[in-house]
Amino acid sequence: MAISDNLKRGTIEISVLSLLKQKDMYGYEISQELSNQSKGLYTIQETSLYPSLYRLLEKGYISDRTEKVGKRRTRVYYHLEPAGEVYLDGLRKEYLSTNRGVLYLLGINSLEEMENE
Repeated sequence: MAISDNLKRGTIEISVLSLLKQKDMYGYEISQELSNQSKGLYTIQETSLYPSLYRLLEKGYISDRTEKVGKRRTRVYYHLEPAGEVYLDGLRKEYLSTNRGVLYLLGINSLEEMENE
């Protein structure tokens, strides 16, 4: 398994919850928005996304609803619940603190330095 795969796995929940804070989305839309909003630097296959969505559903951080699309197709939309917002806030603080520490360890002290890497 590549290093980037492990890093992505550790950030999937915060990424998904951040997107759902913007609006309700369905699985494919979430994977597309992850790529679009990260300027292509963060991509994930839908097959890797769904286990995280199911865990978030089980924990009550998100809910789902099914909508009919066309005559026969349905689409499952995911919605961020209030408990998910609280969880996201905690994840965000922890992530930013950890990320800052790792950047210091790498000798990167500012965003400007990071962009020049």
